[in-house]
Amino acid sequence: MAVTADVQVACDDPDIPPAADFQTWVAEAVGQSGRAPDTGTEVAVRVVDADEIQTLNRLYRDKDYPTNVLSFPAGDFEGLPPDAPQLLGDVVVCASVVADEARVQDKAVADHWAHMIVHGTLHLLGFDHETDAEAAEMEALEARILASQSVTDPYAG
Repeated sequence: MAVTADVQVACDDPDIPPAADFQTWVAEAVGQSGRAPDTGTEVAVRVVDADEIQTLNRLYRDKDYPTNVLSFPAGDFEGLPPDAPQLLGDVVVCASVVADEARVQDKAVADHWAHMIVHGTLHLLGFDHETDAEAAEMEALEARILASQSVTDPYAG
């Protein structure tokens, strides 16, 4: 099963990882989720500035501040060939918020990027953290996926 991450960088920031890293993080999240589609999978990842993510957060979540990551599931498409890759949706991540959070939380910036992309991708696959049980399931899965990439558990200590 092929997993493709279409990476769009719409801002300047020195801490943005290379596109290959995004590809790896998306593929690991999809592959280890237990919810991977039978056909190939596509995810769009858009890296934005604080203004763009604040606008999206305000429009779609009624929260008027910049956030680290937003996920927009694509929903079902009808009429595609059965072997067509399934578009899971878009992960929008704010470069400056991720970098600032990593520094404040004393985490490696690349590790926090990995966490945000894995987290956003899992949301596209239907995982959530609205209840304690959902949060525990999602956080454990995130930690397992990140550990496979030698990234420290973001929820530890």
